[in-house]
Amino acid sequence: MTFAHPWILAVLALLPLLAWLKGRRGSPPAFLYSSLRLVEGLTRARRSRAGGFLAALRWLTLALFIVALAQPQLTKSRTTVRASGIDIVVALDLSGSMVSEDFVVDGKRVSRFNMARSVLKNFIEQRPDDRIGLVVFATQAFIATPLTLDHDFLLEDLDRLDIGAINPNATAIGDGLSTALNQLRAVKGKSKIVILMTDGQNNSGKIEPLMAADAAQALGVKVYTIGVGKRGMAPMPVGKNPFTGQTIYQSEPVDIDEDTLQKIAHETGGQYYRADNAERFREIYAEINKMEKTEAVINKFTQYQELFPWLVSSGLALLLVEIALGQTVLRRLP
Repeated sequence: MTFAHPWILAVLALLPLLAWLKGRRGSPPAFLYSSLRLVEGLTRARRSRAGGFLAALRWLTLALFIVALAQPQLTKSRTTVRASGIDIVVALDLSGSMVSEDFVVDGKRVSRFNMARSVLKNFIEQRPDDRIGLVVFATQAFIATPLTLDHDFLLEDLDRLDIGAINPNATAIGDGLSTALNQLRAVKGKSKIVILMTDGQNNSGKIEPLMAADAAQALGVKVYTIGVGKRGMAPMPVGKNPFTGQTIYQSEPVDIDEDTLQKIAHETGGQYYRADNAERFREIYAEINKMEKTEAVINKFTQYQELFPWLVSSGLALLLVEIALGQTVLRRLP
């Protein structure tokens, strides 16, 4: 909890002094009467504390109003965050061939897509200070998540993706890279990076991959390209055995356009990697994670919850109680 005007709280220190001065001064008696000290032992008469109780309510009310004037607030977010200054857009292939299960993790087959998603999640978690966006492409390319520092939102979007979310019958590498570049075009960060993951060749879309690479070079964007999958033949799941429930696989040739991916990386100052097993896939992202970072301060809005209405309401309630008691059960003689 913070106070918008904390200096007002200093007035609270004056309340005990004011109370002491008021008690020392006292109030003039309403009327004079003889001393009851002679018959004090014969009666049950005692000094009434009603006046002290009412005075305490009034001083407490005043204290609540002073604290309310200091404007107490609950802060729900930070005012600034220190970020690395690197903006990263990941372009992820969602074509049908990404269901090939040629990765093995803990003795179990894992599809290319699930392997790519797994290492990407780990990469995102290791870079909390970077703005990261996500583009997916197959027959067409789409923005899945704009550049953001809200990595929880980004990871939720990544979990929702699956093969078939967009038309999986072709691979538009050029369109995927171009869509990623459009996310970085208006960004003023010092470092701009695209990580392009695909397991095929460009056979769809309106933009050729090397044309998109020229645009990346002009924008000062590094492109790291990753060829996903083993060399040779890849096991493609085609169904399940109705008797055993086991997955049936059909071997298909791997057809990654490594030459084009290498040219894209070389032209933009990035690097090409071939992820042909799970360990190598993790190593690739670990290498990219070592990229130079430049710190910058990014302003964020701060959200407050004002508490003064509760204090004012409580003070008014005590004031009404004090007035009600003073005019009824604790009423004093005029």
